[in-house]
Amino acid sequence: MTVQQIRLFGDPVLRTPAAEVVDFDRELRNLVRDLWDTMRDEGGAGLAAPQLGVGLRVFTYACDGAEGHLVNPVWTALDEEVQVGPEGCLSIPGFSWDCQRLRNVVARGFNMHGEPIEVEGSDLLARCIQHETDHLDGVLFLDRLDDETRKRAMGEIRQAEWFDGAVPTLKQSPHPLFGAR
Repeated sequence: MTVQQIRLFGDPVLRTPAAEVVDFDRELRNLVRDLWDTMRDEGGAGLAAPQLGVGLRVFTYACDGAEGHLVNPVWTALDEEVQVGPEGCLSIPGFSWDCQRLRNVVARGFNMHGEPIEVEGSDLLARCIQHETDHLDGVLFLDRLDDETRKRAMGEIRQAEWFDGAVPTLKQSPHPLFGAR
């Protein structure tokens, strides 16, 4: 088991867009294994490589009875139906707030061997796909909260024992869904 330390809110790697994977090699397979082991150890629904300090477009997921990993993922909406519900993040431990996401998405990418894969998700799996892909773009779910909820969230985070006083910044998502929110 290779459980790694998860980077916490305030770490610059979480705000840096990740690079496309070009080498589907042993190093990538080790990264996927580390993501799996860490995600399972922490009890998360998903974990992106930047959360381990690795700037590559890779994430793992295990929710709604589906589990796997995606390399260089790109997702699209299956329809315009939205969901609002609690969302948390292993990089912001101990908190969750209601966040708006699309209800139904499909993600396309590759597995760790470079073979194309497609994952269709609704509800929690759709939320996870969007959340983890945001991580790969340097976007945190805090950026998607409405102004009032974000203000409350930041106040709560500032009181957390793990918070190091980093100045929060908002990031514009490259996905057309909701912009910064």
